[in-house]
Amino acid sequence: MLIVVALRWIESLTSGLGAADECALEHALRLAEQLDAQTLAVTAGPEPAEAVLRTALASGIGDAVRVDLTEDETDDGSRVAKALADAIPAPDLVLCGDHSADRGTGATPAFLAAALGARQALGALSLTWDGKLLVERRLDGGRRERLAVGLPAVCSVEPADVRLRRASLPGLLAARKAAITVHKALSTRDDRITVERTRRFSPRTRRVPPPEGAEPHTRLLALTGALAEHDPPRLVHPADAKAGAAELLAYLRQHGYLE
Repeated sequence: MLIVVALRWIESLTSGLGAADECALEHALRLAEQLDAQTLAVTAGPEPAEAVLRTALASGIGDAVRVDLTEDETDDGSRVAKALADAIPAPDLVLCGDHSADRGTGATPAFLAAALGARQALGALSLTWDGKLLVERRLDGGRRERLAVGLPAVCSVEPADVRLRRASLPGLLAARKAAITVHKALSTRDDRITVERTRRFSPRTRRVPPPEGAEPHTRLLALTGALAEHDPPRLVHPADAKAGAAELLAYLRQHGYLE
């Protein structure tokens, strides 16, 4: 069995690892010890991103791969997922943090599962193995759900009660000199498109008529719409996705968004 931990490199952090990635790394190490599995750490970024891989190697991960991408390219979750999927050899289980400390979208795990053709369980609180992978996730209202997830799978982990183990001194020293495989990501740039320059989008100012009324209180009511009639909220329970889509389209037509 091969367990891969996909780590997000964050330049602003001293160790390069966020809390969610540290939690995913510890889960990978625990499962590997229980299952006697091979382990691989992978990240995407420029050469300084190897710091997170050396942290993983010092903690006990067996091997490491860096996918060579620029810092700007790592902001695209779908591109990162495609590059990671091309770099790792048929993993049985991929673990990663459910979000990054640099306010990322957290979409990379889902993109990665799609790229690998694997099952996914996102936002896990705990991962255990009892003949099969058991994943516990958080639900609204303080409830929990437990899933039995088949392999291969991609699981993202919340930074819950699990803390990354302290690396040993021999592990730290060995990790400093360890060889890290560098995988060159395939280019996805379309040569038919040339970008001359980029600038921040500034929408035109929309002219809004002033509120009617002579008194400030009247104008304030007009601005806030406190006296306007609104459709009361209603709760719908569609039977399936098709009925839900039909309900949404009917609402958009009713309010003039669709013809």
